[in-house]
Amino acid sequence: MSKRVVVTGMGVVAPNGVGVPAFLHAIQNGVSGLKFMPHFRELNFNCQVCGVPDFQFDELKNYLSEVAFHGLKGSTIGYAIKAAADAWVDAGNSINTGEIHWETGCVFGNSLADMEIMKRVITHVDIKQSRKLGSKVVEQLMNSGATANITGLLGIGNRIITNSAACATGSQAILMGYEYIKNGTAKRMLVGSNEYIDSYVFAAFDAMRILGRKFNDEPERASRPMSATACGFVPGSGAAALVLEDLDFALARNATIYAEVLGGATNSGGQKKGGSMTAPNSEGIVRCITDALINAAVDPAGINMISGHLTATMADKMEIENWSKVLNRRGDNFPLINSLKSMIGHCLSAAGSIESVAVILQLMHGFVHPNINLEDPNPEITDIVSANVLPTKKINKEINIAAKANFGFGDVNACLIFSKFKK
Repeated sequence: MSKRVVVTGMGVVAPNGVGVPAFLHAIQNGVSGLKFMPHFRELNFNCQVCGVPDFQFDELKNYLSEVAFHGLKGSTIGYAIKAAADAWVDAGNSINTGEIHWETGCVFGNSLADMEIMKRVITHVDIKQSRKLGSKVVEQLMNSGATANITGLLGIGNRIITNSAACATGSQAILMGYEYIKNGTAKRMLVGSNEYIDSYVFAAFDAMRILGRKFNDEPERASRPMSATACGFVPGSGAAALVLEDLDFALARNATIYAEVLGGATNSGGQKKGGSMTAPNSEGIVRCITDALINAAVDPAGINMISGHLTATMADKMEIENWSKVLNRRGDNFPLINSLKSMIGHCLSAAGSIESVAVILQLMHGFVHPNINLEDPNPEITDIVSANVLPTKKINKEINIAAKANFGFGDVNACLIFSKFKK
């Protein structure tokens, strides 16, 4: 096999678009998916804005049998099934064929078991009605519930992994799938991640006082990466999936190829030297990006675009400094950089996979999506890089190589290098 890894299918459930066509339109036009949540005001949360996909649960009937659909309640699993099934079909495959794909594996990540289901279990147990829970509760309560549902639906028979690394989960899942193909363990991998932010998870972040609270009445303006008026991140929900394949395997079945994964890296800053459970160690980030470039055999001067982690917190400046240090590029010489979080908020475990779909679409269609809400760039950032590399409107430009990074709680880092596909 060639050991070159290419992307042949994509599926996305994002706050600003469900399905690749809707999502592509949204990111090209700077459409926000953030909404005011009346329920959060009733609960007296400081932040009352969230990114929630316009997802119709009944859509899953297009993929699942009546038996499989009956009793399925969890939104996070629903998002994952939709994204994964769409990616699988997009790659030219069929669902429910009865075939086992021994050459295909799956890495799909999330933060938590489904809290909606957990609440249901706790409520029924507390009122002494656990017998009414039904037989499908456990498979939705377990942390591998999404992966189990996906692999059963698609008949995936190779390595099956549920990963969890906070905000680095999605990028890490893609990297793991890449590595399994690269080392010959699998010829094809279904990879991605999912997240659902219900009121209980939202409350935990709100209590940390790290969420944006100043734009509750203007939800579309609430997520402001790299802005002088950034006031914290806005949580989002969703899922995305990619089908990765060995190039020879993809060519043999005449698959459409969207992009190539050149390489990547993941590491930890060890929660030392300024790093902590909730803050990154810059040395770890620098090492991760550097190792990703080395693994991908890409010169720093060859990076045309960066899809940053950039959450609209104080860490934005640190991230820009770290990229500048690794690439040895500043001012107008710095690559164009954007943050999808300006449109969809921070989808936590799903962030890396949704943002990677956005990167691939930009490579395919020759554009750089805007950073919305960046009418006032942080001067500490523009002291490092030019405001010209922080686009506030879509830029039509051929992008050959793009870097995508995510940094998660626990001081975990992941970086991917994507390119346009060239034979």
